Amino acid sequence: MGFGSHVLLFWLFQVVLLSSMLLKEAEAEQHLYNVTSLRGRKQVSGCNLFQGRWVIDPSYPLYDSSSCPFIDAEFDCLKYGRPDKQYLKYSWQPASCALPRFDGGDFLRRYRGKRIMFVGDSLSLNMWESLSCMIHASVPNAKTSFVRKETLSSVSFEEYGVTLLLYRTPYLVDIVKQKVGRVLTLNSIQAGKFWKDMDVLIFNSWHWWTHTGKAQPWDYIQDGLTLLKDMDRLEAFYKGMSTWARWVDLNVDPSKTKVFFQGISPTHYTGKEWNSRKKNCLGELEPLSGSTYPGGAPPAASVVNKVLSSITKPVYLLDITTLSQLRKDAHPSTYSGEHSGTDCSHWCLPGLPDTRNQLLYAALTMSWFYTT
Repeated sequence: MGFGSHVLLFWLFQVVLLSSMLLKEAEAEQHLYNVTSLRGRKQVSGCNLFQGRWVIDPSYPLYDSSSCPFIDAEFDCLKYGRPDKQYLKYSWQPASCALPRFDGGDFLRRYRGKRIMFVGDSLSLNMWESLSCMIHASVPNAKTSFVRKETLSSVSFEEYGVTLLLYRTPYLVDIVKQKVGRVLTLNSIQAGKFWKDMDVLIFNSWHWWTHTGKAQPWDYIQDGLTLLKDMDRLEAFYKGMSTWARWVDLNVDPSKTKVFFQGISPTHYTGKEWNSRKKNCLGELEPLSGSTYPGGAPPAASVVNKVLSSITKPVYLLDITTLSQLRKDAHPSTYSGEHSGTDCSHWCLPGLPDTRNQLLYAALTMSWFYTT
């Protein structure tokens, strides 16, 4: 065999080797991509980020509430007199891997020129303000623009072209004014046109589905062609969420947009759920120990899992329900500047929403695939 034949064989071998490496890389990428469609449950490392426990971390909180210009009075517990500060010092520790610490500078560099939108109710507001504060703490001198409106609000970090948006729509599906009154339409999402072309979408719903009486912002429910005065709220939630699922499948391009659903955010209005004689979250000073909640999962969580299993496009579940249930101490309770009574639904800032955004950051950067 001549010298030229040896050279040809050498280059053929290199081409075959390179093709094999590219194929393996593509398969690995596809595996990672498919993992996100498993709703954040079992990760390739064998680690579930959402199973673990709360531990004291002296380096917390991630920012000072007095230095963040984006926090609403209802979440600013320290400003409105909360005397204890231990609740600020807990970090989430997954059982079998490390959760990467949030790096706001890295976040801005990765998402330069991108738009990240939170879609949902006041718990989405909680998350949006938290992420804004977390990033701001990393680049306190960065030029920002802050627009606050009833439906659509935004915080922009102008040097990086990164915009965090909030679209307020508690049910995801529409409430339409008709002759009979305000109608919650379970099969309509007209607001979806405002969500298109985002780089990241983080959805949330459930909190308002349980509201009744004067707190209920609708008069009738429309289910297909049927107009109802009321119906089983879990069934209504399932039908509304199914409409949202169809919207995702019809309108999201996974190559351009990453979609998340924030799991059911729990409340702490019934002390017996965590084996306490207390009426609610007022006066609670520390998390529950361990990794399970005595009261079990809320029924709405099963609805979310059922709906997500029907979606063909990748949707990552931020499965924050159990880790949030353990934080009976993290609510504003009576230390809220805008709420009368005891608020055991929302969360203090700094606080639990920061951990949720840390989990979002881990999922977006994929860095947790490489932990042990």
